[in-house]
Amino acid sequence: MSTANPTAKKNHNPKLAVILSILLAGLGQLYNRRYVKGALFIILEVSFILTLGQFINYGIWGIMTLGTLAGTDHSVFLLIYGFVSLILIAFAITLYIANVKDAKRDAIRLRDGEKTPTFRQAAKNVWDTGFPYFFVTPGLVMLVFIVVLPLLFTVALAFTDYTQYNQPPRNLLSWIGFENFGRLFFGSGTGDSNIWQDTFISVFTWTVVWTVVATTLQIALGLFLALLVNDPRIKFKRLIRTILILPWAVPAFVTILVFAAMFNDRFGAINTDVLAMFDLAIPWLQDPFWTRIALIMIQTWLGFPFVFALFTGILQSISKDWYEAADVDGASRMQKFKSITLPHVLYATAPLLIMQYAGNFNNFNIIYLFNEGGPPVRGQNAGGTDILISWVFDLTFELNQYSMAAAITLILGLIVTGFAFFQFRRTRSFKEEGNI
Repeated sequence: MSTANPTAKKNHNPKLAVILSILLAGLGQLYNRRYVKGALFIILEVSFILTLGQFINYGIWGIMTLGTLAGTDHSVFLLIYGFVSLILIAFAITLYIANVKDAKRDAIRLRDGEKTPTFRQAAKNVWDTGFPYFFVTPGLVMLVFIVVLPLLFTVALAFTDYTQYNQPPRNLLSWIGFENFGRLFFGSGTGDSNIWQDTFISVFTWTVVWTVVATTLQIALGLFLALLVNDPRIKFKRLIRTILILPWAVPAFVTILVFAAMFNDRFGAINTDVLAMFDLAIPWLQDPFWTRIALIMIQTWLGFPFVFALFTGILQSISKDWYEAADVDGASRMQKFKSITLPHVLYATAPLLIMQYAGNFNNFNIIYLFNEGGPPVRGQNAGGTDILISWVFDLTFELNQYSMAAAITLILGLIVTGFAFFQFRRTRSFKEEGNI
């Protein structure tokens, strides 16, 4: 008894449908006798070529050359046009791949004798199965142009010679490869050219010290106060918690400005009222060392209330049965802290604590509002308390060193992303349930 499908078309070639779809979107569908779908693909491709073909050609030329006529071609605009063209090409390739797959799938169905849905049925199936993608797509498109495009532009600037003395449209930009990164890491030439390397090493070192010390202190103080308030022997816990949370309730920029006035060398209350009793006067805003000490103390004050509130909630959720069992075993207070309290606290809060470190690594507000990254340092183009993000701000808006600012931004992003990813992967809270 024959089992062959009588509706099968053995002479229908899926490879030919694929080739036709590659030559022109929609031809494969026409070969499969899906005329409406094929016509739509053809109209879409022809419209794309006619409306955007010239723009894409101009954009690709622009991103490759960055212009050829100084005063006429604007390298920055050409760079943006180029990336927009690449994004449009990526969308077009995605649709083209979908067109080829659709033609191949329908051709295989025809060859095997399977029933192919009508256009109305296909449209209904697409809506039923793909409606989440229809709602996500507009947001994805906006994300690409609002977030991805500026990121690509910043990365590209890091490989150009865009400086205060080489700005379009008066001058054309050029691709210089990794020269900016070489100036930061290894220096270039002699004399003043090494200022970039010296400044980068100094700023990067202080950024790491600032991040580690300030964040660790605010976490340690928050944990200490949370343990203290959580002790059953402490009374008036609600009042104490309310008082300790108050620094968090005041806007950070207000607190920073108040502290900037208090630490002022000439009229600040710390020098004139507190240290004057001991015949001391510290140059808080003139000496980089003391400015850094002041910044660390201010950040500790600003950061500990959040950590305190976080740890307080975690401590209250730890079962008291474990402490009672530890008392039966004769464990000391320190042993109970190391074996019960600390592991539970870190397990529940590790991602948020990592975010504290990452946030302080890019904490622009306190550095800028307190002393604008000062005081100045001889032989460097950054202030004594500038961290990488505030140095980028100065390079962009004051020194107009756009390409170097972009290079530092790229380094900054890679450091924060790598650190956060590495630490998250090491924390148990990042692992999937059942794989802990």
